[in-house]
Amino acid sequence: MPNHSHTNELPAQTEGRLIRWASYYDVLVNALSLGQIHRLREMTVTLAQIKPGDSVLDVGCGTGSVTIPDKIRAGQNGRAAGIDPAPEMIAVARRKAARKGLDIDFRVGVIEALPFPDASLDVVTSSLMIHHLPENLQVRGLAEIYRVLKPGGRILIADFMRPNTSFLGQFLTALSMHHGLKFGIEDLPKLLEDSQFSQIAVLKERFLMIGFVRAIK
Repeated sequence: MPNHSHTNELPAQTEGRLIRWASYYDVLVNALSLGQIHRLREMTVTLAQIKPGDSVLDVGCGTGSVTIPDKIRAGQNGRAAGIDPAPEMIAVARRKAARKGLDIDFRVGVIEALPFPDASLDVVTSSLMIHHLPENLQVRGLAEIYRVLKPGGRILIADFMRPNTSFLGQFLTALSMHHGLKFGIEDLPKLLEDSQFSQIAVLKERFLMIGFVRAIK
């Protein structure tokens, strides 16, 4: 795949799926969301319950489409960061933030080795990335998120539900999930519980085939 987002940074080493086609990513995700990607992003940030002054990390941030509203919700006194293993994604995210005049700490990095101190963050968001990880990496990543969250801190995950029996549901999920239909957000509560999170809730809110899970450290 040609690289249309020039950067001198190297991709991070990870066992998860590395998506480097940053120039096309927003267009594809918007198409998969039937042109409602901004609604999905706003739902994600709202359900994360971000407050002014919060320190927020967006894991697997891609082109920054959730990280940017994370920062807006956190406000001038809050901090926002985003990590992604693909430098092409980070380059696009940085340009987006610069155009909006937002100070966001975008870094090339991976969920299994978060470059943040213990108990340093109020909220972690993850949107449409957990399904790219094998289960062993999901476990390691959630343990890292638990480590960097402050006591009482929140994680909000948006990801695909298991496909329903309709043709459209099967098609959209198969197209979006890349690795098949084995994972659904319904699998996350057990993993979150094993990672010591509490108050784990699969939320009633839905967006097409996407569901939301929230938990507390």
